Amino acid sequence: MSASFQDLVSLMARLRSTEGCPWDREQTYRTLAPMLLEEAYETCEAVEDALEGRPEELRDELGDLLFQIVFYAQIAHERGEFAIDDVTGAVHTKMVRRHPHIFGDRVARDSAEVRRNWDEIKVAEKRDASADRSAPTSLLDDVSKKTPALMEARQLSAKAAGVGFDWQHLEDILAKLYEEVGELRVAVQEAGARSDGDEPDALRVRDEVGDLLFVITNIARHLKVDPEAALKATNRKFRRRFSYIEQKFAALDKEISQATLDEMEALWQEAKRQDK
Repeated sequence: MSASFQDLVSLMARLRSTEGCPWDREQTYRTLAPMLLEEAYETCEAVEDALEGRPEELRDELGDLLFQIVFYAQIAHERGEFAIDDVTGAVHTKMVRRHPHIFGDRVARDSAEVRRNWDEIKVAEKRDASADRSAPTSLLDDVSKKTPALMEARQLSAKAAGVGFDWQHLEDILAKLYEEVGELRVAVQEAGARSDGDEPDALRVRDEVGDLLFVITNIARHLKVDPEAALKATNRKFRRRFSYIEQKFAALDKEISQATLDEMEALWQEAKRQDK
């Protein structure tokens, strides 16, 4: 069945009406938030499905995500705050404003210049919108503190890189990686040498692990690899290979918990060969 965007908006209004669905009527900004996040993650997962030849998975997840946006807009309309047309109008205006090389007189010779222009415009927007014009505005303010840590790290480093605060060469970041591995090793050794389980030592280990992850995120950015997508792909690979091990032991009527590490490793290597 074919349906337009307006059909979806009308459907949502009906679901929220007094003659509509009791569950839909009960939802609020707060109750929808976990579902919005879940749908966003499922959409990202569906991107991998599309790349593997199943684009219908991405189509369906994009629809679910769009439904959440329409749901929020309907609640906002009922609260007298804004409507879906205000949502589309605001983003349309913003995209025109942030592409002055297309709709204005600014020149952008490559994507790096487009990115710099974009960041400059966003900072100016935040400054103009601030009630206290004297309040400091940071380029990093636009990166949400509520995003997953890996995503936040990539966005923070990309923002800083946009104004030149970045390693110039991949080899420089790799050197930093080795440095951070060394610092983590020292922190772990020193924490293990203490018998009192001192909390500051545990915090130091945590901080060194964080530093290591941050550097790895920067390596991914320099290689133009999305670290979130890369880790997701590795997670999918781990699931597939571990399931292979489970299936092999199940075929032998043997519990995996009874297997030795050597037996599991041998089957892991079999799964790796099959992947290749």
